[in-house]
Order: sequence, then structure tokens, then C-alpha cells
Amino acid sequence: MIEEPRGWWRSPWLSIRAQLALGVIFVAAAIPKIADPPSFAHMVYNYRLLPGPAINGLSIVLPWIEMLAGLALIVGFWKRTAAGLTAVLLLLFIGALSVNLARGNPVNCGCFDIKAKDKPRAEQLAEMRWTILRDVGFLALAAQVLSAGGRQRRRSG
Repeated sequence: MIEEPRGWWRSPWLSIRAQLALGVIFVAAAIPKIADPPSFAHMVYNYRLLPGPAINGLSIVLPWIEMLAGLALIVGFWKRTAAGLTAVLLLLFIGALSVNLARGNPVNCGCFDIKAKDKPRAEQLAEMRWTILRDVGFLALAAQVLSAGGRQRRRSG
């Protein structure tokens, strides 16, 4: 039986690099949020997407989910689950930013820096567009890890 070529997209060489990059990105994003939950809660509040009571709980739990998913990717533990979780989080982040961009509501994403910065409205909206594109790139990393991490078929005979 002839084995199907995996191609560059599913290569283990690319997968380990995507896995490590995504893990480092999520750990780096979690650290400032864990260190300063009130500032992160303020960032979440500015999105105007969640009811007030949910904001504090989310701002405490979400960074730890990001941290654990990132660490799991770095050490290779439950990598498909962690990559799937990061993909879901990225889709939520992209959606939240897109909704606010469509509303014309400039928000600081709170991704890696949770300190508010005074920037002109147009600059904030432009930054949101770039953040969405960046997150789509991160989503591609998660997709690569998910596609390359599939179970290999057993050969018969």
C-alpha cells in the first residue's frame, strides 16, 4: 500500500514549531492578566458584551485557561485538546473584536498589555483591525497543530 504524503502543512517539523509558538503566545498573554485581574476586568468591561456579574469571574478564570493551554502546548501534553481550546478562544477574541469594530467602539484588546492607553479613536480602530488579522494568523497555528496531530492510520497486511 502506498502511503499518502503528508505535505508541508501537516509536517511534524512545522507542527512542533506551531505548537511551541502558540504555547508561548498564550503563556505570554496570560501573565499580565493573572498579575493584574482588576485591569483585565476593566478591559473585558470595555467590550460591552457581557453582563456585569460575569466580568469578574471571566477575568479571573480566562487567564488561567490561557496559561494552562499554553503550557500544555509547550510541553506537548494534551496538545490537540490545548490547540482546540486555543482555537475556540481565538474565535471568541476575533468575534468580540469584530463586533466592537462593527459598532465603531474602539477597545484595547487586552491581549498582551492590559494597561489603557490614550490613543485617537481612528488609531484604536486601525489597531483593532490589525489585532483581528494577527489573531487569524494565530488561529492558523492552532489549525496546523490540529491537522497534523491526527491519529495515524494503521497499515493492514
